[in-house]
Amino acid sequence: MNPWHLVRGLARLVAGRPRTPRALAGNETLRTVLERRSIRRFTDRDLPDDVWRAILEAGRVAPSTVNLQTWTFLVFDRAGWEATFDRSLPMGAPRAIMILADTHRARRVVEGFPSVPMCDHTVGVMNASLAAMNMTVAAEALGVASVMLSETGKTGFYDVAELATVLDLPPGVVPIMTMVLGWPAAAPPPMPPRLPLEAIAFAGAYRETPQRVLEDWYEQMRAGYRASTGQDFQRQIDHYNRRLEAAERELRERVLGPDDPVR
Repeated sequence: MNPWHLVRGLARLVAGRPRTPRALAGNETLRTVLERRSIRRFTDRDLPDDVWRAILEAGRVAPSTVNLQTWTFLVFDRAGWEATFDRSLPMGAPRAIMILADTHRARRVVEGFPSVPMCDHTVGVMNASLAAMNMTVAAEALGVASVMLSETGKTGFYDVAELATVLDLPPGVVPIMTMVLGWPAAAPPPMPPRLPLEAIAFAGAYRETPQRVLEDWYEQMRAGYRASTGQDFQRQIDHYNRRLEAAERELRERVLGPDDPVR
């Protein structure tokens, strides 16, 4: 990466801030949402039971399509994770919640469920993701740090086949992500590079984001990744792309079944 591009990207990254309307600057709920960051270092201290249950309750009451609640939360402490997966909880966190898209439960009682596996799966993922976000915002409000993982330590959809076997998941239940939680052991990082609101929110029809805006954003992504890991961001993208090919095959078999003609 060009050194000048690196410096410029870092300068823009450090200067990035949420845009809070001045009249709403004192709103505590808005502050919680806008200032939440993913934390990847945790202290050894466990979470109190009431804090833990409050975070899970936030997931339980999340909105969902027709109130079908197409999610399941598998909860772990350090000992439980190690007993299940024979490895330590990622990033030294004391607690974890694996979020599963679950259309299996509703099918057991709701009549007239059509056989539309991809739409079924999409609804499950959408609802489970809403519950996950509810829990991470609740955690932030309670001073608890978190990060969402989909690959690190085999924690999500990148490893569907293995997780389905280890966790004895029935058809219609798919691991999406794992949220690891604990008390932060480091200061929050700068806000990751975000596209400006006018590049993603349009009145009426879709519009193309200007190329310059996209290139500026990508420059910040590369600079931030280089500064935090010492590695090239494109190498990480290439790694994910390789993993995604295998994950796609596993996910299609899980959702569409072994007779999927595309396989």
